[in-house]
Amino acid sequence: MLLLGLDIGTSSIKASIVDAQTKQVVSSAQYPDIETSISSPQPGWAEQDPEMWWANVQKAIERVNASGKFDPKDIASIGISYQMHGLVMVDKNKKVLRPSIIWCDSRAVEIGNKAFEAIGAEKALSHLLNSPGNFTASKLAWVKANEPQIFDQAYKIMLPGDYISMMLTGEITASNSGLSEGIFWDFVTNSVSEDVLKHYGFSRDLIPEIKPVFSNHGEVTSDIASQLGLKAGIPVAYKAGDQPNNALSLNVLNPGEIAATAGTSGVVYAVSDQVSYDPQSRINSFAHVNHQQDDQTRVGILLCINGTGILNRWVKENVAKNLSYQEMNAKASEIAVGSQGLSILPFGNGAERMLSNKLIGSNIIGLDFNTHADAHIYRAAQEGIAFSLKYGFDMMQNNGVEPKVIRAGQANMFLSSVFSESLVNSTQTPVELYDTDGAKGAALGGGYGAGLFASLSETMHGLTLLKTIEPDPAQAGAYAAAYDLWKNELEKLI
Repeated sequence: MLLLGLDIGTSSIKASIVDAQTKQVVSSAQYPDIETSISSPQPGWAEQDPEMWWANVQKAIERVNASGKFDPKDIASIGISYQMHGLVMVDKNKKVLRPSIIWCDSRAVEIGNKAFEAIGAEKALSHLLNSPGNFTASKLAWVKANEPQIFDQAYKIMLPGDYISMMLTGEITASNSGLSEGIFWDFVTNSVSEDVLKHYGFSRDLIPEIKPVFSNHGEVTSDIASQLGLKAGIPVAYKAGDQPNNALSLNVLNPGEIAATAGTSGVVYAVSDQVSYDPQSRINSFAHVNHQQDDQTRVGILLCINGTGILNRWVKENVAKNLSYQEMNAKASEIAVGSQGLSILPFGNGAERMLSNKLIGSNIIGLDFNTHADAHIYRAAQEGIAFSLKYGFDMMQNNGVEPKVIRAGQANMFLSSVFSESLVNSTQTPVELYDTDGAKGAALGGGYGAGLFASLSETMHGLTLLKTIEPDPAQAGAYAAAYDLWKNELEKLI
């Protein structure tokens, strides 16, 4: 029996086939081969076309099927992981009304700030666990205020994974986890927030039918099954944002467990059994995939840095030119910790929630034409990414998170020893790297949602630990000094 996992990323779509019995990946495919661009019609804006996502999903499924390593007719369930916080709007014919305003778009910051004041800080934080900030609800309010002719045509709003599920099944559904990441969910009433709907003037009819995260969200239609070489009736049995799903894929489900990822953005994600929040809403709290409103509180505490892998990609395309990421990493590793005084702040991909939604841009500081070469830039970029996560990590600790180890998949920035060692030594926290990723986690989540496993612990049992990176006492002083220099430069700007 096989499980299909789809990871709807900002840069590409990944499809993985997992054997339900062995829990090993049978085959994977990614599309497109080059990283998908983000449209920025104005500074601080970020959009992608949902129809492009769907086209790329189809190509990724076609590619994985073409591997010849399995029979697509043996696929028993589908799980979907997706980039968080994006707004998708469709009309009554389920046609997309405008490009999706995605996670790193900054246009709705002030709209969210005004909602926070109007609802009241204490009530907003205790009920929503966050300021409405720059999340999905505020993005919808921006459309309502600036594109009323589009808003008036809206039948339903969705997150990116809901849209892909709709395209597969024809059904439109949501979950408490998804609605909480859009700041539509009230954790006190365990329902859609009346405060948010009332303040923004949204009809409850815009919200899709709400189902549990692990449940039947619709079944693949005969037409789509025929197009993709699948059998009709396969259930889409799980949908979750990429960071809760990354935590699932690493078996981070209970209080005190912590996951990290560093793709286009970088995230540290801790699980708590308390409905808690950061008073300044710099780190955010959402319903985790296994949050059950009646008998199990599981809240994901999320630190997000928008500009992580996207900085490394920018350096590759504009400085490294013809070098591969592996060659960049090798050259960076030859440079001493601290990059000889060169600091890079990675905040060039939209307003950063950790910095109270300020848009300070990326900065290269301390560049000396007689000292620094390309390899210093490669290292300073990766150190800057790690140090930004350390800066937020300290905030999480001040809010009661007590990390003993960080779990991550061996992918993206964690493929670089420079980045991994910078994170471990600056936070003084070991990192465990596992043979897993978002598409595999989504596949297993879909299997559980379809009833193929008895429990989540059974579903996630058997992760393969590839490597543990421990702090190096001999390097502690060098990393502390480099971090202090970096932090001082940041705090001059904020």
